[in-house]
Amino acid sequence: MMYELLVPLSDDVVDYIDGLPSQTLGKKVTYYREKEFFDYDKYQIAIIGIGDNRGAGQEDLTVVDVSKIRKALYALYPGNWGLRIIDFGDILPGDTIEDTHFVVKSIVSDLIKNNVLPIVIGGSQDLTYGMYRAYDDLNKLVNIVTIDSKLDVAKGANLSVESFLSRIILEEPVNLFNYANLGYQTFYNSQEELDLIDSLYFEAYRVGEVSANLKIAEPVLRDADIVSIDMGVVKSGDSGNHITFNPNGFDGKEICALGRYAGLSDRVSTFGIFNYNNTKNEALLIAQIIWYFIEGYNYRTGEYPFERRANYLKFIVPIEGYEDLIFYKSDISGRWWVENGIVEFENSKGISLMPCNEEEYLMATKQEIPERWWKALKRSML
Repeated sequence: MMYELLVPLSDDVVDYIDGLPSQTLGKKVTYYREKEFFDYDKYQIAIIGIGDNRGAGQEDLTVVDVSKIRKALYALYPGNWGLRIIDFGDILPGDTIEDTHFVVKSIVSDLIKNNVLPIVIGGSQDLTYGMYRAYDDLNKLVNIVTIDSKLDVAKGANLSVESFLSRIILEEPVNLFNYANLGYQTFYNSQEELDLIDSLYFEAYRVGEVSANLKIAEPVLRDADIVSIDMGVVKSGDSGNHITFNPNGFDGKEICALGRYAGLSDRVSTFGIFNYNNTKNEALLIAQIIWYFIEGYNYRTGEYPFERRANYLKFIVPIEGYEDLIFYKSDISGRWWVENGIVEFENSKGISLMPCNEEEYLMATKQEIPERWWKALKRSML
């Protein structure tokens, strides 16, 4: 157990929460105390702070103070949720960034095995690597979605915010089935990186493409196990980050909507927000992203994995020269899936149901196959 490496909330944060009105979120959350026993079955969501920022290029340990995020989050009023949330405090930084990754892996793995969803907030985005490694023992392929202006596949031997995805792609055991990026900006990424994403049949959506039609992000996030947000994807006019200034990016409303889509996904089991710039303004935006994620979680419909096909309308679309495409539409949420062939992993196999939307169904009726379907087919053949 790695819980002894957690630091409970500081007296300053506890005193702040004590002074909040009784109906605020801060009064609805359980707070972990050092060496305290807790029952997994009592909780659905766990909030964990990480201050380690060494992956952002700092040679020495720079600890990010996430207390501003907590104060902003817990001062908000919850919806009619009825969710059970625990705040574990912060993970102590290790002697090296790799040590911190190991602790992240151990704690996140323990939580997801016990059906508790961790929300990780704070340090540099390379900590996504530790979250990914938490799935090593779960005997399943993993889909990662990053909401980021950069693709993070730059060459580099060390774990950093700009190269952690390369480690995920190359290192054994390889559990990654799909990687998708939402919000990249071409001028922040080399052509070599873009070519690599394309050659591996991964998905990448430019910020303008997503902003023009935010709904295209919903099936992508619905198919994710891990969602990782780099706050640098938000334009500085909305985030308040004038230290690493970015004139373009998602606005506050769009990033909150993406957070809600991630929460609604029955498949997402780990959620992280990284590269916080230590300012009060950005803390408030992060708090609202978390609020929308939790709201989305509250409205999950339990549609993944499929329990009963009787709850779905079935549509068969003949495709000239290929097998028929079979679509399912939920009569609860109105969301769509399409059968995507047989997936095999460690002697187990089953029908893969790929999230899609009604627009893609209508494309198929016109004999047009969306590019992301072709990429999924190509990935399964690698």
